Amino acid sequence: MINKQSIWFLTLFSLILVLSVYYITMPNELLITNNNTEETIKEEKKDKEVETTISESDVLTALRVENEEKRDKEVEELNKVLNGKDSTSEDKNNAFEKIKNLNSIKGMEQKLEKKIKEEFKLDVFVKCEDNNQIKVVTVGDKHDVDLASKIMKSIQDEYQDKMYISVKFQN
Repeated sequence: MINKQSIWFLTLFSLILVLSVYYITMPNELLITNNNTEETIKEEKKDKEVETTISESDVLTALRVENEEKRDKEVEELNKVLNGKDSTSEDKNNAFEKIKNLNSIKGMEQKLEKKIKEEFKLDVFVKCEDNNQIKVVTVGDKHDVDLASKIMKSIQDEYQDKMYISVKFQN
């Protein structure tokens, strides 16, 4: 059964998720910085074309935001089950376990991203799925089979079970 400490944890965790979603969906004008964003907009008066160059980190950021939104929706639905009056204790326990599983997957994704970034000096996005699948999207100049196999081996070293790892290179 769920105790008061667990309910407080879930409440605070939900609040943090809501605030992070709010921060992510804020207009870009409020968050203009000179970090990794590189946007160039040219207007040609003759053709009135607009050319936009998207930096490498924008692709990965978009993937992260999409993944976070999906997870937030799942956690929100599970929180409804946890807080529902007509939910059985078994349903609540299952929902709590699923939330714990989602949090551990998120932690593992961050760990793998950090490991690849340190080992290979690449910007990456890692997505772990429930059925032993890991998808890696990397942005960089290096695009070769040898690098992909090294990334796959590095990720597989973190697991005891056989994982199905795919590596995709973005320009």
